[in-house]
Amino acid sequence: MKLFDVYPLFPIEPVKAQGSWLWDKEGKKYLDLYGGHAVISIGHNHPHFVEALKSQLDKISFYSNSIKNELQEKLADHLGRLSGYPNHQLFLCNSGAEANENALKLASFVTGRKKVISFKKAFHGRTSGAVAATDNPKIVAPFNADHAITFLPFNDADTFTKAINNEVAAVIIEGIQGVGGIHVPTNEFLQLLSKKCKEVGALLILDEVQSGYGRTGKFFAHQFAGIEADLITIAKGMGNGFPVGGVLIHPSIQSWSGMLGTTFGGNYLACAASLAVLEVIEKENLMAKAQQLGEQLITQLKSMDPILDVRGQGLMIGFDLPDALASLRKELLFKHHIFTGEAKPNTVRLLPSLAISQSEIDLFLDALAQELKPVSVG
Repeated sequence: MKLFDVYPLFPIEPVKAQGSWLWDKEGKKYLDLYGGHAVISIGHNHPHFVEALKSQLDKISFYSNSIKNELQEKLADHLGRLSGYPNHQLFLCNSGAEANENALKLASFVTGRKKVISFKKAFHGRTSGAVAATDNPKIVAPFNADHAITFLPFNDADTFTKAINNEVAAVIIEGIQGVGGIHVPTNEFLQLLSKKCKEVGALLILDEVQSGYGRTGKFFAHQFAGIEADLITIAKGMGNGFPVGGVLIHPSIQSWSGMLGTTFGGNYLACAASLAVLEVIEKENLMAKAQQLGEQLITQLKSMDPILDVRGQGLMIGFDLPDALASLRKELLFKHHIFTGEAKPNTVRLLPSLAISQSEIDLFLDALAQELKPVSVG
């Protein structure tokens, strides 16, 4: 049997990882500034994380949600305290796409409506509902017609004000757009979304799947705007590589038996992994570190010619390049052994571990300067 060929693959096969580093099967060492789409939040194979998984494996790794699981309660308590959302409720699932699917479902249940507002260049996942709320014509689904997804310009207050009405079930927006190229909503725009949703009885869904878990310097990116979301979706950095996701749900939303469901969501190993991540973030003060190193890195990138634009917050950063440097990501990977991400056409995305060091960032900046120099001088 062959693998279903949907991923463009680099001819690199990592076999070992530690901290911000990967080694391939030939022994080559790579600096990881991407972490598998912001998944590696506390560093590859963090000792506390590894020990937490090993310890849980010696006890019980999985059973269904039909029995009491104290680890889920511990996770909810710790997450509520560290995130600043102690009164929200937690539903655990397996991925960001599933989290967004359930958030959209909850909004429809609560409001009795089906219309949803999303934004240009949004990416919310690959389940039918999440795909429908994703602005990508290659993967749009029939679900879109049923739920009347409207895509509006990003950060456009006037257009949004005209579009929001009492037929809308939810407004869904990323704390910072990731796959779409690292675009940051203004505080004023998020505040407007929050205000108008309250006025018409719609729910505000903050997709923090990529931008959450301390990556921006606050636990959630939308917290810079001083707003509270009705529903917050999480995944990626939540498990540091272990598949896990969740929805934080406003306390006013009442649950009923069978309202939502998942087979693997909230299993013992997922909870152990997620608890370990929160413990490391807190103990090592990684949110403050992400904000400090991110601000310095953004400042340094903005000073480098011929970079066209730099956007982001904390350690979620994107920068645009001229067409002449369209191959920069490959040069960084194959010449300098540095993993980065991209967004089309010419945006480089940086999503390193929150535990990255200044010396590791300096290695990247030195390599970047070498690749930019021929273009900037010429």
